Amino acid sequence: MGKTINIQGTLLDLSVPQVMGIVNITPDSFYSGSRKQTESEIVGRCRQILDEGGTIIDIGAQSTTPSSTFLTAKEEAERLMPALKVIRSEFPYAILSADTFYADVAKQSVQEFGVNIINDISGGQIDERMFAVMGELNVPYILMHMRGVPRTMQQQTSYENFIQDIFYYFSERKAKLNLLGVNDVIIDPGFGFSKTLEQNYELMAYLKYFHIFDEPVLVGISRKSMIYKLLGSSPEESLNGTSVLNTVALLSGAAVLRVHDVKEAVECVKIADKLAEFDKLIV
Repeated sequence: MGKTINIQGTLLDLSVPQVMGIVNITPDSFYSGSRKQTESEIVGRCRQILDEGGTIIDIGAQSTTPSSTFLTAKEEAERLMPALKVIRSEFPYAILSADTFYADVAKQSVQEFGVNIINDISGGQIDERMFAVMGELNVPYILMHMRGVPRTMQQQTSYENFIQDIFYYFSERKAKLNLLGVNDVIIDPGFGFSKTLEQNYELMAYLKYFHIFDEPVLVGISRKSMIYKLLGSSPEESLNGTSVLNTVALLSGAAVLRVHDVKEAVECVKIADKLAEFDKLIV
């Protein structure tokens, strides 16, 4: 898989997987422990991510749970931009990712606050201008697989051929991005989006085959329902299951882990990396 991405002229090496910490500036994120509203809470969360070994801060102003209120681009910007201003002021050299599917929000984030990565859960499907704007911005783009929108995604889990359909989606959309000059694409299989519990685990089992795209793969399964529904628990009780699946993802070639619990994910990376040292020696 691709092992570097360009961050404002500096190559970020992903040969050792990186941990992306989540900052939710939303009142309705599915995991209550991740919701941060005040300036001090937001700054404290970002500092925690960096202190615990995270290298990327992912800031989202829009909840993507099926029951969440859908913000317009203007509403999302009004919530996101003040947070980015505070974060960039406090952490001028941090690598920031803006979690948005709106082209105008992406553009403002990059141009006004030096956001380094755009994380689009819709893969350019909600705002058809997103790909063209990404071609102008010259920052890495996280391309995620989802069908429909968050409100409808769990009604769209019927596939002709589940894994082949997802591979076709990525090959087609990656080609469009490359034609527009977007060369740093990170692939996110979209765990929990438009997928049943069974499909999420099938996707994890096939994760190692995503190397065919020759791009870094991001995995975001932190405290998701594929864990707590299987175990009969809750998001708050899903840290252990998250660590298990993060480790499986790393052993299958994941280059970025998007998580709520940074310290634990960094430990997963260290352990998987140590195993990989010996893997190379075994013929």
